[in-house]
Amino acid sequence: MNVLLEKPDTIVPSEEDARLAAESSRILASKRPEEEFRVHLSDGQELPLPKAVRQFLTHLLTEMSHGNAVTLIPIHAEMTTQEAADYLNVSRPHLVKLLEAGDIEFHRVGSHRRVRFRDLRAYKEQAAAGRAKALDELAAQAQDLGLGY
Repeated sequence: MNVLLEKPDTIVPSEEDARLAAESSRILASKRPEEEFRVHLSDGQELPLPKAVRQFLTHLLTEMSHGNAVTLIPIHAEMTTQEAADYLNVSRPHLVKLLEAGDIEFHRVGSHRRVRFRDLRAYKEQAAAGRAKALDELAAQAQDLGLGY
């Protein structure tokens, strides 16, 4: 099983949760971004929230509506090599090769490697950008050669 799913703070939505999340996500997405964002609690209290929370909450509800498990990972969090490998969807030995090659920063705690989430996310974004650039170059070559793609 995915190590991130075994964390106690991971939320795995039930079917009812997914249905409610889909409905809530649609309502939230229909609101104008500049509108003030407030939550009305059952005790009558009104809770003002930062506007940035709207985007986060919309994303969270969308993922839950698809039945996806959700874990909140603070940007400063440190992950084990297995957690980092699960996040990148690669094997742990492959991740260790990336670490040892210097592709992803890490540090040691005793004999164990630890990866900061921000470094892992930066690597993932950089790899995605590299793939997109390569795909664009291939598409341009196909156009130049008249391959009909």
